[in-house]
Amino acid sequence: MPFLSEIRWHGRGGQGAVTASQILAAAALLDGKYVQAFPEFGPERAGAPVRAFTRISDEPINIHSQIYTPDVVIVIDPTLLKTVKVTEGLTKGGKLIVNSDKNPEEVKKEVNAPDAEVYTVNATRIALDVIGRALFNTPMLGALIKATDVASLDSVMKETKTRFPGPIGDKNVEMIKRAFEGVRKA
Repeated sequence: MPFLSEIRWHGRGGQGAVTASQILAAAALLDGKYVQAFPEFGPERAGAPVRAFTRISDEPINIHSQIYTPDVVIVIDPTLLKTVKVTEGLTKGGKLIVNSDKNPEEVKKEVNAPDAEVYTVNATRIALDVIGRALFNTPMLGALIKATDVASLDSVMKETKTRFPGPIGDKNVEMIKRAFEGVRKA
């Protein structure tokens, strides 16, 4: 059976969920995979909940709908755990990757996801330490790559530097590496 991974990103407007989805798709394309990356917006304003989607496959993708049963859910903004049903549709045994200083077991109980593999990484702390600002989308890419095999770490870092050239790209790559090393699994 061909490989197909469907990923849903949860964030708030301005936090980079769409950008992270696009970087991931470009990285998987570099790895020779077929990809789709697309956003879903509600009210287009900073701070409003935003969802973005990424599909990655070994074969051409003929699906052109939103993702209803993701294999992986990434939560960039942990406040969404209390306001959005982030696990809705998550496949049994699917992966939930959350920006949180909590351990994965705590998050698993909080969102009532007994059948999910839950990963946490303190992307907020990483971002504040590296760039001094609350930009946690690229650290979440590092956590995703550690938790899955949807793209290679090298390709994600290369695409990040393409998207953000110069010193800001270097700092984003540093955040990706730190999150890759710091992710915890339940």
